[in-house]
Formats: sequence, C-alpha cells, structure tokens
Amino acid sequence: MKLKNPLLAVRDMERSKTFYREVLGLHVVMDFGANVTLTGGLCLQTLDTWTDFLGKEAEEIRFGANDSEVYFEEDDFDGFLAHLVGCADVVYVRPPLEHRWGQRVVRLYDPDRHIIEVGENMKSVCRRFRDQGMTPEQIAARMEVPLKFVTGCLR
Repeated sequence: MKLKNPLLAVRDMERSKTFYREVLGLHVVMDFGANVTLTGGLCLQTLDTWTDFLGKEAEEIRFGANDSEVYFEEDDFDGFLAHLVGCADVVYVRPPLEHRWGQRVVRLYDPDRHIIEVGENMKSVCRRFRDQGMTPEQIAARMEVPLKFVTGCLR
C-alpha cells in the first residue's frame, strides 16, 4: 500500500487554483478540468464530479468541518507570514502561534474552508534556536526531540 495524493473537493476550481498558486506558491502539474494535481501532490476535484463518484448529493458534503488539515512546511516562515499580509482573501483559523516545542505555525482556510497549516521547517527551528545561542542539548530538550535529530538538522 502506498499513499499517492490527498484530494480536496472544491466548489470553484479556478478560485481554488488561484488560491493555491497565489497564497502557497503551488503550481498546476496536471489539469484534467475536473481534477487538478498541484506541485507537492495535492489534488483538487470539482464538487460535482466528487458527488458523482460518491453517489451523494452536494448537500451531503460538509465543507469547513474543522476535522482535518493539509500540512505544509516552509523554510522562510517569516517571509511567508509577510507574504500572507499581501493576500487579500486569506482567512485565518487563528493567528500564527509558536507550539511548546518551538515550531511556529499558521493555520488558514482555503476558499472551501479546508484547513491549511503551514509550519516552520523543523531544521529551521533548530537553526533558529542555535542562532539564539542554545546548545544542541538545549535545543533537543526545548524541542522534545532526540539529540541525534538536532545534530542532523544542524549539519
């Protein structure tokens, strides 16, 4: 068994492609009209074809249930947050935050209220802590990860 691609049903394919391109910098790899694959392997499927596949009515599909998310990592987290300021249609699930292990994240909604999380790359977290003067041992304790993970990230 091999996971291939996560797929999100969307109401308006063009609006969704624009969101993923302008907000997250993803590009269309394959466009079959009703199904689009973006860089990184995320797939979008039109709502009408999705309901047909499932044998359901559109009213039976729930958007914005807040029960899952699509997760991305970003090397330049501060740059990404600055980029979001210029994106007019961004709706935050909540403001950016720093988790107890030190990783900074932001969660936002796509046009169909699927949750998108963008987290600071864990190597970047290690390097940020190193640049603040922490030792690898202190970083491992702060991040709640093995020292071997930290030393690998700091290479």
